[in-house]
Amino acid sequence: MSLPLSLALYRAATTALEPFAPLLLERRAKAGKEDRARLHERLARPTIPRPDGRLVWLHGASVGESLSILPLVERLRAERPDAAVLVSSGTVTSAELLARRLPAGAIHQFLPVDTPGGARRFLDHWRPDLAVFVESELWPNLLLTAKARGVKLALVSAKLSDKSYAGWQARPFAAHELFSGFDLILAQDGRAADRLTALGGMVAGEADLKFGSAPLPVDEAALAGLRARLGERPLLLAASTHPGEDEIVLDAWRALAADKDHGRPRLVIVPRHPERGPAVADLALATGATVSLRSREPDGSAEIIVADTLGELGLWYRLADLALVAGSLVTGIGGHNPLEPARLDCPIVSGPHVENWLTAYADLRAADGVTFADASVLGARLAELLAGPEILKLQAGRAQAFVARRDAEARAGLDRILELLDAEAEA
Repeated sequence: MSLPLSLALYRAATTALEPFAPLLLERRAKAGKEDRARLHERLARPTIPRPDGRLVWLHGASVGESLSILPLVERLRAERPDAAVLVSSGTVTSAELLARRLPAGAIHQFLPVDTPGGARRFLDHWRPDLAVFVESELWPNLLLTAKARGVKLALVSAKLSDKSYAGWQARPFAAHELFSGFDLILAQDGRAADRLTALGGMVAGEADLKFGSAPLPVDEAALAGLRARLGERPLLLAASTHPGEDEIVLDAWRALAADKDHGRPRLVIVPRHPERGPAVADLALATGATVSLRSREPDGSAEIIVADTLGELGLWYRLADLALVAGSLVTGIGGHNPLEPARLDCPIVSGPHVENWLTAYADLRAADGVTFADASVLGARLAELLAGPEILKLQAGRAQAFVARRDAEARAGLDRILELLDAEAEA
């Protein structure tokens, strides 16, 4: 069967460009955009042997998509231990993150450059039984070659930006060829479902893989010990701060009135990058408050605690009376995950810059489960919120209920993916 003209031209162009791929990748490596030690993976020349038995291949383009894959990877490893898991991504940052977060037994590889030869070599080596793509990154040579070989294909948490949708509408035959080839499509929301259906996809339901994760873990002994040491003084958390945000948070905290029984709320700052801890502590000391750096004083209970340790956000969200989810007070970051505090019944306040989490924040706003404040009003808004603990509790409850419902939908979507793997095994 012949390909639509635009796909045939794409295949011809990528065939012609394939000899130049090593040079292009080397240039990208010099710019820090590739891992030079792993360029062979981008050329579909893996050095890791394929495990025996069934194999599920999951692809997430960058950090956000890669994170959203993790619940599915964990379920596959737990519930289908006979199936190997291969996770691919396209950026150096996502590879570094996955190296820390993937469970034992899961393999990471960089996605190969989408040339016909690269697609053949990649699929010859890994021979996946099921391929799961997340959100919207579609590579025609890989998809078409996998489909021709009988690989089951799923597109989950699927969405299309206005630009992507317009682009596919301009190439309707190519769009139909690609989207109709998926055995399972789960859209991120109703708008995405309508767009994917219009392009020829058979949408089976909705599931946003940003949901479906378990609550952040906690060391129960550490939680009990800190709760006893910190006492009843209200705790304000600034989670995942970036340069430029710590000063805003400290100014807002300093503007809070002292409670007659407890003084100002205790402030815990968790820098997004722990190596910034000492610098953040220096900023905090300039306020005149007592300051402890958790990496050096794990039992510290100062007025301001700089929690420069990894893997403890679950601890602080459980202790906080109110959490500012940072990455949102200055431009250029795009916000961080508000679902993590919501799952733990922790009230949320956010800055206005949440481009990476627009849908989640819009839904939380609609559920009246989040408060927004920019830098100019942050102190006043924090004071208002902390003065009304009953209102905060109601807000947190609404956010938790919303996230619980969406988590259940996402887990149902994961069930559909597991069913697709089982159907493939029975075929």
